[in-house]
Amino acid sequence: DMRTGSQKSGWWEQFEDVLPSGLDVLVGLETDARAVLAWEPLLVHGLLQTPAYARAVLGAGVGILPRDADALVQLRMARQELLTRAPAPLELWVILDEAVLRRPVGGPAVMHEQLLHLATAADRTAVTVQVLPLRKGAHWGLSGAFALIECDESATIGYVDSPAGNLYVERRADVRRLQSTLDLLRASALDPTDSVALLRDIAEEWQQ
Repeated sequence: DMRTGSQKSGWWEQFEDVLPSGLDVLVGLETDARAVLAWEPLLVHGLLQTPAYARAVLGAGVGILPRDADALVQLRMARQELLTRAPAPLELWVILDEAVLRRPVGGPAVMHEQLLHLATAADRTAVTVQVLPLRKGAHWGLSGAFALIECDESATIGYVDSPAGNLYVERRADVRRLQSTLDLLRASALDPTDSVALLRDIAEEWQQ
């Protein structure tokens, strides 16, 4: 069971006082993974959030104390170091709904910085960002956010974060269904180059 291996002690133990239930499993899986592929219809993916954006997201959470929010922001930033680890950075492919880019999380200045950060991150070899335009209307991703965590060529686990808790999907047929949905979303989204151009355009709109 891949989740069991991810629960062994790791660098994230220093945050155990504030870690939401089940998040230690996700952080362990990310740390062991070679690639993460994700669909995000509501928020920027945690591995690509700026500190200010992350703080605004956590500040909207029910029952999160300010000091805990600070620690959780630090944890999120620590997770992002996977994207630049040597010699093999975590490969990240994220598809964002255009609505994510237009939702004023934290306000215009935070959004301007966040979208420029996304565009810069997408310049890295290991990071790919695609945007699904609003004009596409109804699409395959309307049921919500999810991610596929590839630990090696033959082992992939699905991850779904919901109000009811974190769901880890390991049954082969269910993982294949998520992979098919992700493939359809990738095909419907703007290509990476056009996506970065849109990120920069909307970033400028936030600055006006």
